[in-house]
Amino acid sequence: MKHYKKKRADINKRVRRFLNQHEEQKTETVCFMNLCMVEDGKGNVLALDKVNDSYTGTTFPGGHVEKGEIFTDAVIREVYEETGLTIENPLFCGVYHWNKSGIHHVIFLYKADQYSGILHSSEEGSVYWIPLDELKEKELATGMEYVLKMMESAQINECYMHLEDGKYVGTLY
Repeated sequence: MKHYKKKRADINKRVRRFLNQHEEQKTETVCFMNLCMVEDGKGNVLALDKVNDSYTGTTFPGGHVEKGEIFTDAVIREVYEETGLTIENPLFCGVYHWNKSGIHHVIFLYKADQYSGILHSSEEGSVYWIPLDELKEKELATGMEYVLKMMESAQINECYMHLEDGKYVGTLY
């Protein structure tokens, strides 16, 4: 009887170890960010010419979500820090994401057409109002063509970027 109790205990340990390893495979390291297309009601959007890091080109204001921060609060804060404008009631529009170096990068996309404050540029780059059609002609930051498709569509709300022949390519859902 003693022999079988020990065997049972060993089997239980192995099962628990297996289940714990399986659980660990379900989790991953994630980096949350946001972008917001601010519209002025006259056909213009707020553009940011990003200059100071590896993500350069014309984009929308946004940035990283801080630990413990509410996503909506993060986009309001980031737009204010980069533009001087306080947006109200940002509308969630979708998710743009990719995996790189073991980290799942997730950007929450928002639109806002209510704001207050005085527009000013920041260390992130110059901000200015521009017609949406003209924005599309600028040298866009990586992936912005997919972001714009999502912002303009009521049916598309997710873009997953994946490597294809050493280059990131987006799939829209």
